[in-house]
Amino acid sequence: MHASAVSPSDTSRQVVADDLLRRAREGDKDALDALFALAYDALRGMARRVRGGRDDTLTTTALVHEAYLKLVPASLPANDAAHFRLLIARVMREVLIDAARRRRADKRGGNDLRISLDEGLAAPGDSADILQLHEALQQLELMDRRRAAVVECRFFGGMDVEETAAALDVSTATVKRDWRVARAWLAQAVS
Repeated sequence: MHASAVSPSDTSRQVVADDLLRRAREGDKDALDALFALAYDALRGMARRVRGGRDDTLTTTALVHEAYLKLVPASLPANDAAHFRLLIARVMREVLIDAARRRRADKRGGNDLRISLDEGLAAPGDSADILQLHEALQQLELMDRRRAAVVECRFFGGMDVEETAAALDVSTATVKRDWRVARAWLAQAVS
């Protein structure tokens, strides 16, 4: 977003968010609570995109709340809003993986959490078990940590190219290239 396109209310909101993030990093739980309240609608949007409209036991609200509960006891290593979103994307991934593992244990694999890979990871209409995607991402992370982080931002965090570039401190061209390569690699790995 160009500086001229930023409204004064956006600027003041960013100042508040930056202050809350700084205080949360320093261990202020009240600041983390306030940061979540400020970002709640955006987090629900991220969770809604990650869930893809599935009708399962982990609702959008539950995903956001579970992510919050995972962050509360930890220190917040995010430097800015983009890094905060990256952190949330990672935590949401962990929550989804934990839920899929519990469901698999409960049902012996009969009711696995399925995700659509129509975000470009596979051909439209193809699906993969979230645990397969997690395992493939772990393999990709061993080969190329940044490309795995791009998938986390784009797929689990619902970030666009510019937001992903800011979170990872790389150029948008790098994100586009890494996203293209990672999608192809993951499509092959989960098929």
